[in-house]
Amino acid sequence: MASWPILSVTIFLPIAGALFIALLRNDEAGARNARWVALWTTLITFAVSLQLVWNFDSGLSEFQFVEKHAWLGGFGTYHLGVDGISLPLVILTTAIMPICIGASWRSVRMMVREYMIAFLVLETLMVGTFCALDLVVFYLFFEGGLIPMFLIIGIWGGPRRVYATFKFFLYTLLGSVLMLLAIMAMYWESGTTDIATLLHHSFPREMQPWLWIAFFASFAVKLPMWPVHTWLPDAHVEAPTAGSVVLAAILLKLGGYGFLRFSLPMFPLASQDFTPFIFTLSVIAIVYTSLVAMVQDDMKKLIAYSSVAHMGFVTLGIFAATSQGVAGGVFQMVSHGVVSAALFLCVGVVYDRMHSREISTYGGLVNRMPVYAVVFLLFTLANVGLPGTSGFIGEFLSLLGTFRTNVVAATLATLGIILSACYALWLYRKIVFGRLEKPSLAVISDMGWREIVVFAPLIVLTLWLGFYPKPVLDVSAASVTALLDNYHHAVGAAQSAALVK
Repeated sequence: MASWPILSVTIFLPIAGALFIALLRNDEAGARNARWVALWTTLITFAVSLQLVWNFDSGLSEFQFVEKHAWLGGFGTYHLGVDGISLPLVILTTAIMPICIGASWRSVRMMVREYMIAFLVLETLMVGTFCALDLVVFYLFFEGGLIPMFLIIGIWGGPRRVYATFKFFLYTLLGSVLMLLAIMAMYWESGTTDIATLLHHSFPREMQPWLWIAFFASFAVKLPMWPVHTWLPDAHVEAPTAGSVVLAAILLKLGGYGFLRFSLPMFPLASQDFTPFIFTLSVIAIVYTSLVAMVQDDMKKLIAYSSVAHMGFVTLGIFAATSQGVAGGVFQMVSHGVVSAALFLCVGVVYDRMHSREISTYGGLVNRMPVYAVVFLLFTLANVGLPGTSGFIGEFLSLLGTFRTNVVAATLATLGIILSACYALWLYRKIVFGRLEKPSLAVISDMGWREIVVFAPLIVLTLWLGFYPKPVLDVSAASVTALLDNYHHAVGAAQSAALVK
């Protein structure tokens, strides 16, 4: 166990890099140096975060690397820690950020210093969200992430970026206001904002549904779940490539993490009551958004709707409240983070060359971009859930866990796998195969060494976790078991009490 404040260092190291970039000159040399400073900052942060993995005891279910300091005069403490559920998401965040910087190396020319600062600040806020063990600290990090993402889309986005940013901001803010009210109610009822304490606090049964709904409003928008998902396709279409990567790979996971950290363990009775509601929304999300994806003419919109469908498997697995389901939900979040990031990078590769995301613009790219065709094929198959890729493990475990609880929901959700094959392979065929007939594509160049370096870790992770998922499953196993033991104990106690009455 590390004796130094490793979580604080991991969280705030990107801020130090951002401050250094702010001191650079606002010229071409300053922009070049900003790229290098941002890249090295994210790489060092990733290296520091790996210390968490090496020193983490996967046999323990309690929080590790804990830091706790008084703050705000008793209402809220600076309390940090990670367990087997949050650690994979912390590593996912620190691993994706250098890739985002690398993907932006040539494509961002305007206000480079400010762009890099926004990404580094966003990294601090995302890692802080996964490490926070106090409701106030969690809320500040959770909501703070809105600001840099708002700026990334609003300044460096596409033609309709203002509309997309305000839609993203208002949707997310509305749900978060309800969560803030719930946090205050929890403090008044329990007398603490400490998450580790609240995990073992029994909230009154009549209070739990209201608290559950308030937290659900925030997490459902963030995930996003149907029908509050409509901000996501607009945000993805207008965001720069790296913005889409971080949005799909990490920001969406905040919603799934919230369900695992708050909804299921803190409000178990309400979670059980609302499980049919969650299953219904999840199945609709999987089937409906897959059908919508099949009629898109914009590559980013298609992948965005695909993300909504795949996150439906996460909510199914989590609220199935079985060991396979919850473990599958955690694994699916990690897998989707890697695969969706790679798919948006694949779109970015051709967009940088042709400045178009329209599917009809392309065709026959295998003739001019064979390396790109192979890379795109790998991540398309991972998105479909082909065995041997990370996408298969998460979906299979989530469906297996759901099948033990609700056969109908699991059966309907499997339709999403068939539909995902339809739209993903259709997209690949339209872009990569066929004859190279469009004159503008005759001079398009294949992926360069810089792009291959960006994709390499994602390729390795997709295949490694597909064949050997043990590292992620082992890290989360003890925490998942403890969560479910507490959940089933609370539900069983309530049922026994009801029978006595």
